[in-house]
Amino acid sequence: MIRHMTRGTVAARLLGTSMLAAAAVSGMPALAQSAPPASGAGAADSEQIVVIGTRRTDRSATNSASPVDVISAQEITSQPAANMLDAVKNIIPSFFVGQNTISDASTFVRAPSLRGLPGDEVLVMLNGKRYNRSALVQVFVGGDTGLSFGSQGSDISAIPAIAINNLQVLRDGATAQYGSDAIAGVLNYGLREDAGLEIQARYGQYYDNGGDGKSRQIAANAGVKLGEIGFINLSGEYFDDNGTSRGETRPIALVFAQNNPSLATQLPNYPGPVQIWGSSPSKGYKLLLNSGLDVTDNSNLYLFVNVAHSKGDQSFNYRSPISATGLQIDNGTTNTLTDLGANSAFAHPIYLTKCPAGNASCPAGGFVKDGNVYNFTALYPAGFTPRFIGITDQAYGTLGYKGKADSGFTWDIAASLARNSLDLSMYNSLSPSFGPQTQTEFEFGKLIQKEFTATLDLTYPVELAGLASPVTLAFGAEYRKETYEQTEGDLQSYAAGPYAVQNLYVPTGPGTYAFDSTVTMPPAASGYGGTSPQAAGSYSQKSYGFYGAAETDITDRLTVGVAGRYEHYDSFGSATVGKANAIYKFSDGFSLRGTVGTGFHAPSPGQNSVQILTTNFRAGNQVQTGTYPVTSQIAQFYGGQPLKPAKATNFGLGVVLNPAPAFTLTVDGYIIKVRDRIGISQTFSVTGADIAALPALAAVGVGGDVNYFTNAFDTITRGVDVVGTYRTDLAGGKLNLTLAYNYNKSKVSNYDPAVIGADQIVNVAHLAPNHRANLAANWTIGDFTINARENYHSWWQVETDYPGQRFSSKFTTDLDVSYTFQDRYTLTVGANNLFNTYPERIAASATNPIFLSTNSLADGQVYPRNGGPFGINGGFWYARLRVKY
Repeated sequence: MIRHMTRGTVAARLLGTSMLAAAAVSGMPALAQSAPPASGAGAADSEQIVVIGTRRTDRSATNSASPVDVISAQEITSQPAANMLDAVKNIIPSFFVGQNTISDASTFVRAPSLRGLPGDEVLVMLNGKRYNRSALVQVFVGGDTGLSFGSQGSDISAIPAIAINNLQVLRDGATAQYGSDAIAGVLNYGLREDAGLEIQARYGQYYDNGGDGKSRQIAANAGVKLGEIGFINLSGEYFDDNGTSRGETRPIALVFAQNNPSLATQLPNYPGPVQIWGSSPSKGYKLLLNSGLDVTDNSNLYLFVNVAHSKGDQSFNYRSPISATGLQIDNGTTNTLTDLGANSAFAHPIYLTKCPAGNASCPAGGFVKDGNVYNFTALYPAGFTPRFIGITDQAYGTLGYKGKADSGFTWDIAASLARNSLDLSMYNSLSPSFGPQTQTEFEFGKLIQKEFTATLDLTYPVELAGLASPVTLAFGAEYRKETYEQTEGDLQSYAAGPYAVQNLYVPTGPGTYAFDSTVTMPPAASGYGGTSPQAAGSYSQKSYGFYGAAETDITDRLTVGVAGRYEHYDSFGSATVGKANAIYKFSDGFSLRGTVGTGFHAPSPGQNSVQILTTNFRAGNQVQTGTYPVTSQIAQFYGGQPLKPAKATNFGLGVVLNPAPAFTLTVDGYIIKVRDRIGISQTFSVTGADIAALPALAAVGVGGDVNYFTNAFDTITRGVDVVGTYRTDLAGGKLNLTLAYNYNKSKVSNYDPAVIGADQIVNVAHLAPNHRANLAANWTIGDFTINARENYHSWWQVETDYPGQRFSSKFTTDLDVSYTFQDRYTLTVGANNLFNTYPERIAASATNPIFLSTNSLADGQVYPRNGGPFGINGGFWYARLRVKY
């Protein structure tokens, strides 16, 4: 049952603080003297040096030829979320990530999108060094992974927020500068180097369902200076987030409870919904070490290390032991009746009597249809809901040596090692084809991503007559090795047991039998397929590359830069890309900048090799879905072709307005064309004829789905980023205002209709809202600080899951109030989604009928499963204490 606090209840509780924040925003006077910088996207000091998108060391956000946002540490750590994904989503309008309620492994590793492009077309860096990929390739079918379907990107949730000095977001293609994947842009996390001690503790919970989703977080940062020659800075974070529930119970479970009152308490999660639509409970820790040591006056060694561990426990779909007829539904046009079936594990008993040995009328391998049977109701009298466990482990380290000669020549040589793993298991399930010998707990095997990267970066300033600045020449080289590995799971997690296919015979006389029928039980564990010995293995890819770049000021007003890069991969060959950018300063308050470049994304060993079997539900009915590598017989049976790199062309044009020291506005338009984009095909339904032609398809079964990786479509993305900041005095305090707006629209410009479905095309265009804006106000007076942010999300659509339905635009409000006392202690209370806004409920349709008994879909869904742009949990309040020495 879902219980919501009313908007009026929440507003009354926090009326005083919201009125104060509103007064701060509405009372803004004319331009005044400069005040401290605002928080928010692009709101850090506009003159802060940027280190991304350029090899020069004298560029700021306002005189950079490429658009760069500098997000302050305070803005990141002030977000009431333990997950870096959610913190960044709250700040950067063009960054999108779903909530992912029941999404198989994609609940544990959520795939983000920047500018509508998949997570593996966004390069993530720590201190300017490439961060490793996650071990998970996003193969889950549905809106939960729609924009990153088939991607294998970095998992930034492993980074503790308290370790960050700032986040620099390059909103421009940068493959020519940094290599594969930097098509949509770059996220570069600069790490803290300061001395001192900081501790933060936060507690919060959601408004609804009795205040579920309790969230606990404690984080600390400690830094020491090693005299005048170095530093050590260590950050740690522990989090423990309870789950939420925003669905109803399944209609079939309601029928079961009514017909079997003595067994009702054995329904999963009783008295709550038998399966949980909401955030899965999770807990874990994150560590990050950053250090440096001077070797000479002009050179130093550096080392930074990131280690993280998390465990998630996800509800899967309920497996009903009964069927029901005559259930009332609303199909969008009328009320009518429908039936619901039992799960296949309960559809018929397991027959245990084997045919007598040496009997020609009941041959070996057959079974006698008699009363000697086993029913899974003996194990799960009220049905079962599997629980899916994901344990992620991250280890990353970079060691380097850099320096600068008196001539201005600089060098930076570094090596990085990384290992990310996802250990998948399940309990409260069964393997139907093993009958009474079934396990209830399963190990599915590990997914492992290992990377080694070695880089050499060099710069040298060359003085040329007639130029306003030296020409900064940059050149370097990179070597990378990626290894993707799948380890074998338990036998019962993937195999077909002795009762997978039972040919049944009935006695017709003494010692004689006649064939009666054939019954089947699905192979593998119910809910997910483990890795078989045939699918297990290790797959590597090696590459090397070289780049060169030059930047200079032609005049005091005109800055230009060019870059080129060549990379060679042992898997598919070579790629050469380039980039040019420029900024022209018409006056102190107005500049025009533009970029053009090409890029590419190389298919990863994971995308080339992953094989996953999962259970999805279509209109409430269980469907086995297999995702196969293009090298497999199954993929080739349905038209799979070898993967090749996706290639991109980026165009950008923008203006920088700085008419007064306290006011900055940037407007940047962009076009990104991606050819041969890597994704996953539409699903192909398996028929009996298909299995006869290719017996390997029996693992999926008749009526199951098959898909595979493909380059079968091109996209064009057009958009505009607007970032404005204004600083002034108000009522004796300092007021900082920030506006961040993004318009982004992608469309599929070319595709193979035999491979890409119409629903995927709609998802590319509308899964994320095309318009998003954040207006933030920060007002500080004495020891008090008030932060208010209004967020706008335009309409959006998830065609894969809810065909034809548009979820309408919404506003959400965030508010917090902080009080600092005794200089070192800051207490903050606040709310995200202050007014408890939810997306629209799923509309009744022929595809998604609403059951009148529960006012939900057959599987209990009420709200869109991926959560949309702001989730389905509603309002969240929190309190945080910060201590800093």
